[in-house]
Amino acid sequence: MKAYVNGVFISCEEENRVFSVLVEDKGRIVYTGNELPEKYGSAEKLDMGGKCVLPAFADTHMHFESFALFNSTVDVREARDFDEMGQMLRDYIKRNPKAKFIPAYGCSAHTVKEGRLPNKDDLDKMVSLPTMIVKYDGHAAVANSALIESFPDSVTKDPGFIGDGWLYQNAFYEGVNCITARVSVVKLLSGMAVAADQLAGKGLGLIHSVEGVGYKNDIDVDTIQVIRHGFPQCFRIYFQTMDVEKALKKKTHGIGGCFSLALDGCFGSEDAALSEPYCNNPENKGFLAYTQEQVNDFCIKANRAGLQITMHAIGDVAVEQAIIAYETALRDYPRKDHRHIIIHADLIPEPLQKRAAALGLCVAVQPVFLRWKQEPDEYLQKILGERANRMLPLRSMLEKGILLSAGSDAPCTLPNPLESIYNCVCHPNPDESIGILDALRMHTLWAAKTSFDENDRGSLTEGKICDMVVLSANPLEIAPEELLNVKVLDTYLAGRRHVAENVGALKLAARSLAAKIGKKQFN
Repeated sequence: MKAYVNGVFISCEEENRVFSVLVEDKGRIVYTGNELPEKYGSAEKLDMGGKCVLPAFADTHMHFESFALFNSTVDVREARDFDEMGQMLRDYIKRNPKAKFIPAYGCSAHTVKEGRLPNKDDLDKMVSLPTMIVKYDGHAAVANSALIESFPDSVTKDPGFIGDGWLYQNAFYEGVNCITARVSVVKLLSGMAVAADQLAGKGLGLIHSVEGVGYKNDIDVDTIQVIRHGFPQCFRIYFQTMDVEKALKKKTHGIGGCFSLALDGCFGSEDAALSEPYCNNPENKGFLAYTQEQVNDFCIKANRAGLQITMHAIGDVAVEQAIIAYETALRDYPRKDHRHIIIHADLIPEPLQKRAAALGLCVAVQPVFLRWKQEPDEYLQKILGERANRMLPLRSMLEKGILLSAGSDAPCTLPNPLESIYNCVCHPNPDESIGILDALRMHTLWAAKTSFDENDRGSLTEGKICDMVVLSANPLEIAPEELLNVKVLDTYLAGRRHVAENVGALKLAARSLAAKIGKKQFN
């Protein structure tokens, strides 16, 4: 039993409280208030030194295994030109002389002096080892000649495969499947252990991860379903498949995400589905990956099976397709508390907001997209015109009663809840900015509600798991623009102060099995 005293605890409950004392026992909160009751007098006391303490943050949309992979290989986001990009790839080969291929991430036309994306010929000049660089938005990739030579026909004969080495839409998904199949289990587990520690260091205690990117026999889904018990935080897994029976068999938390459940593309590839054409191309309105009937049929089956569904939709046409499918499924089989999710919903006009609210849908947004170096505002203004000012209408959605939560879409962006909170409070469109408490709840309580975890997580409330984050400043007492200067000082998960460990693959596997068998994990 521990008594945390002399703190500024912000509960993030719907009726927010601020108090100075919190008592934890066996991983759960047993008391909150301003005086330490006599019955807890013998508890070990930890003086918080007046620091601000919040519930641990949540991330309600990331691709954790992909984030872990690229986190441990090559991230070219900070390359200022192709020369630096090539040096990053060559440095990786020096560090990994036995590497047989290079998986890399993050190229953008907006961050390099060349002002364009690299193509096959550019990569060939950089390295001879088979190489793929996934674009910053996670919806396309470029391969060099050495890798292309090894691709099966499912990649090279797909319409999404372009002669300059770029892979889009289905060709991209098939290409990613090919490269992930080459990643060893040991490398993947080691990267996951490091990534989980890094996320805990950012104050993250709850992760919603969408998994399933084409490993043989869906071994990636099986792996994370077991290995998650060895991570310091709680993971909720959503299987990226339209095969309802597979999701039921794997017993994942829900079904959906991106990849198989991406209803449209993205703005970076100018293929998010729009009702009006892109401003720079009057012939282009993006694309829909499926017919309405296909999406309806999937949602009907998954909803009847009692699964929570989540689908990627960025453009307004894709958002409406998702809403129609949810409307159809819930008419077919009404469920009062389904908490189905739309991921992204970057463009969701008011009529669609009202329909989403009427259905009780959750929307998992990525506020970091509002200020994204890899996809700057001037580019969005060029392709979307005035619609760029209507991106992520947070205040409007809250006013309609939509349950909002926030995530990073990692590896597309690097998880940073405090930066995400800042973007909610300092929205580029002031009319869509929200208050600091609501921004905090999007990353705590409302995020927990999105995955049915509110009885255990999301607020500093008696009876809940003691997941907390200690900050360098109190968000309620500083100017909104100062939020970017706030640091995570400590993270406590189930009452234990998190300390990063380089556990490695074998120790992580052993810890996971022990935790699962012993039922010691709070998840």
